[in-house]
Amino acid sequence: MRLPWRRGHRRPRPVPHAAPPPSDPRRVFQTLATHGVRYVTIGGIAVQSYGHARTTLDVDVFAAADEDNLKRLARALRDLDARLYGVDAELLGIDPTDPRHLATGANFTLVSNAGRVDVFIDSQYLTGGTPWEEVNNRSVIIDLPDGTAIPVAGLDDLIQMKRLAGRPRDLDDIAALTDVPPGRSPSSDDGDLPSTP
Repeated sequence: MRLPWRRGHRRPRPVPHAAPPPSDPRRVFQTLATHGVRYVTIGGIAVQSYGHARTTLDVDVFAAADEDNLKRLARALRDLDARLYGVDAELLGIDPTDPRHLATGANFTLVSNAGRVDVFIDSQYLTGGTPWEEVNNRSVIIDLPDGTAIPVAGLDDLIQMKRLAGRPRDLDDIAALTDVPPGRSPSSDDGDLPSTP
């Protein structure tokens, strides 16, 4: 099957079906910060930051969907050499480093030179319709020793996202997150990122 390519569009490179490189969350967050991307961390790293010891294989972010932010996000993903991940992903013709493609999608499962990155843009899919701005306003910041500030979804928003996802791992996360003492902010014991395998 041949896909039509328009002038000015970069043809996505095929992703080998080998395992992606190990996750490097610090590099992902530093790259997003360098480009001024507005996002909130969700998923396994957010859960870990509330003290639940669990593994994760990727970095999950919920990005603001305005045009300027999608341009910054596309530049950050280009720096990370991000591309769509999955069986026959290259056949879809989606280039996550093109802000026009980001604007037309709900979520993107990507592989990059810093491991897997899942980018969510559609709040209906992720939060049941809660706008990004509200999730961002309730987020809390983790400051890394190098000065990188990582916004992490607030506890109630994270639990709501996990309820909507409803997978067994999400239900385990909800059980752990509902045991978090009231008022606890996300952090890590040594001021560094939680570990990933």
